[in-house]
Amino acid sequence: MKYCYTNQQMRAADAAAIAGGTPAGVLMERAGKALADAVERAMERTGEPPLFVCGGGNNGGDGFVAARILCERGREVQVLCLAGAFSAAAALARQAYPGELLRRIPRRRYALLVDCVLGTGISRAPEGEARALIEFINSCGGYVVSADIPSGLGENGVAYSPCVAARETVCMGQLKACLLLEDGADAAGEISVADIGIPAGGGMEVWEADDVRPFFPPKKRNTNKGDYGSAAVEAGDPAFPGAAFLAAGACLKSGVGYTKWMAGEAFYPLCVGKLPAAVLCRTEKVPSCNCLALGMGAGAGEALYARICALLHGYRGTLVLDADALNALARCGADVLKQKECAVILTPHLKEFSRLTGCTVEELRPRLAETARGFAEEYGVTLLLKGCRSLITDGARTAVNVTGSPAQARGGSGDVLAGFLAGTVGRGVPPFEACCVAAYLCGKAGELAAAEMGEYAPDASDLIAYLPRAMRQAAECPNRRTARETSTSAAPAIR
Repeated sequence: MKYCYTNQQMRAADAAAIAGGTPAGVLMERAGKALADAVERAMERTGEPPLFVCGGGNNGGDGFVAARILCERGREVQVLCLAGAFSAAAALARQAYPGELLRRIPRRRYALLVDCVLGTGISRAPEGEARALIEFINSCGGYVVSADIPSGLGENGVAYSPCVAARETVCMGQLKACLLLEDGADAAGEISVADIGIPAGGGMEVWEADDVRPFFPPKKRNTNKGDYGSAAVEAGDPAFPGAAFLAAGACLKSGVGYTKWMAGEAFYPLCVGKLPAAVLCRTEKVPSCNCLALGMGAGAGEALYARICALLHGYRGTLVLDADALNALARCGADVLKQKECAVILTPHLKEFSRLTGCTVEELRPRLAETARGFAEEYGVTLLLKGCRSLITDGARTAVNVTGSPAQARGGSGDVLAGFLAGTVGRGVPPFEACCVAAYLCGKAGELAAAEMGEYAPDASDLIAYLPRAMRQAAECPNRRTARETSTSAAPAIR
């Protein structure tokens, strides 16, 4: 399993490494060597010499070291630097660089640029010389290699204006969460991680196929449906029938032994015969199932809130609250979660999480991971915060899901996730792990759909159609006797 770290964690780890006896200059030399190697590969790819664009901090120092190393290898390089003041380590690196410096922004456009302007300390939009350098880098339209993070990218993946749009990013020390979250997913390009001797702890988990695979062990031949648990979807309103169909349909694909589809009196006639594999029944006062998903297309009224309160006190399985259930909590009061008698998973997107916390989206974005962890801990829930890279936390552990496609930016994708998640919990996977598994596989289904249909055509029902293939790929094992399909989908761009 990989781990990623906040910018603040990495700055603390960097300081700890220096305090522990590794000089800042040694760390910079290692970082510069890793950057030089990456730039040399980019030179072979583009056939062009690089322009290093350096600031006066340690990020710029990494660039000066890399430029010096490439000069020592006989490579042609240029360095642009407008800084008037330098950190101590960067000043030494600048002095050791044997070439001349460009002290004003050139009119020429470069095909290969190395972004070493700003590091992890940014907390507001770049100004002055830094802003001018970032705008110059982007105006060239060339191949950009960023050192550590793209300049202008802040904590939790918030891209300030301007922000470098990199083709690849060489991350120093450990994988940084800002490269995975929100705008970082677009700004960073392909990500590689250079080990420069900075240990870190307390990072966020990044689940991969090997981490998902143990939750799909080979089935025994002597088995029956009762061995794989039960899940229910209580969703739908005659005005919004689609959400229920999608959620229940996804639950059927999860591997759970029984899928119940519970419908109210007005909605029940519309459900008859629609999903024959699901057990269609009328809403039960206390559901008899391991996991219940509630809220998809239900209408966020007081009746729904009363139903949530009743389940929180009377149900003994795991309750997945999505969509209108989240809006009902935000409107009528989320504190009821603190008196719950069952396990609870919440699956909000950012706007729904904004309503739950009372914070604006703009307030949440720079401190999203911290706020999510705090919320999960305060209310004793597992939170799956949906986005282009979803955050999963129970307050003690936090994970980032890196699968997915823009093709999933369609109505109904969340309903599919909620239903599949309910089935995953229903067959016995603990809530935190179930969220990681469900987010990974729904994201992988989105990637597979986009690979064959493009990013615009797939709708939420297509995600259900591709879930079996995503699950089969995740369950592949070299020791299986049966033939397994080889994955052709692109892996997340993290080396």
